[in-house]
Amino acid sequence: MDNVICKMLGITYPVFQGGMAWIAESTLAAAVSEAGGLGIIAGGNAPAEYVREEIRKCKALTNKPFGVNIMLMSPNAEELARIVCEEKVAVVTTGAGNPGKYMEMWKQANIAVIPVVPSVALAKRMENSGAMAVIAEGCESGGHVGKLTTMVLVPQVVDAVSIPVLAAGGIADGRGMAAAFALGAAGIQMGTRFLVAHECTVHENYKAAVIKSKDIDTVVTGRPTGHPVQVLKNKLSRQFELLEKSGASLEELEELGRGALPKAAKEGDVQHGSVMAGQISGLIKCEQCCSEIISEIISEFYKVTASLSNIKG
Repeated sequence: MDNVICKMLGITYPVFQGGMAWIAESTLAAAVSEAGGLGIIAGGNAPAEYVREEIRKCKALTNKPFGVNIMLMSPNAEELARIVCEEKVAVVTTGAGNPGKYMEMWKQANIAVIPVVPSVALAKRMENSGAMAVIAEGCESGGHVGKLTTMVLVPQVVDAVSIPVLAAGGIADGRGMAAAFALGAAGIQMGTRFLVAHECTVHENYKAAVIKSKDIDTVVTGRPTGHPVQVLKNKLSRQFELLEKSGASLEELEELGRGALPKAAKEGDVQHGSVMAGQISGLIKCEQCCSEIISEIISEFYKVTASLSNIKG
């Protein structure tokens, strides 16, 4: 595609795979990059040397650009910030904070920095810090969420900054991609759609839960903690809701959520674990390989945009 994001990063399609903690590792990232998008390895709270090894594994699987997502509130953020330089990673996406103190180091290492932002104010700060683009993520997304919807957030961010904007949250097909471009985005990021990729190593129970979910099967928990997350409804989410209604302490809520994501993603306990997934889950009906997912989305994107061009005023 003749697109600013594609030219900037040397990729075929402006489609990013979300940096999903405990899920997005080298196999998935390499498959997405091989299919023409930008695969992303999740740093999360994983040990720094594990992330380094995943970067090296990804390089062995693809010679195409890929990225690493760094959660800035994680205790290992500073170490990961150095590792991506040492391993010559092409792209860094960031979340949960301001990457300002690392920007010069990353710039010196020729790393494209593309932060995830939930607001116009943070998007402006990221542009002023030297970000090459931003990902405006609406509250429809899975995992940690902000307050604004994608439909509301993306055009306001596009109007506020001069750097390219990617849209994330509630996008899983070519129609969503076309809508994002209509709002002014230059690309998209998807997490939930790639959860069910053949190359995604998340537990099969997790994939099955996403595939069988319906339109109203997600809920946001943890708002009192200041770190709300969107998940599929299960026994754990109902426990959270009961605790929140009873006025439970922050410590009680954090204890309930401790280790809940790996319990679902790695152990397959989709009732007592945290099944992070976006509101678009109900649209996802089958498991596919990454090349099929991206090809299908791009094909549908062109069909939708072609049909729109035939609308007469």
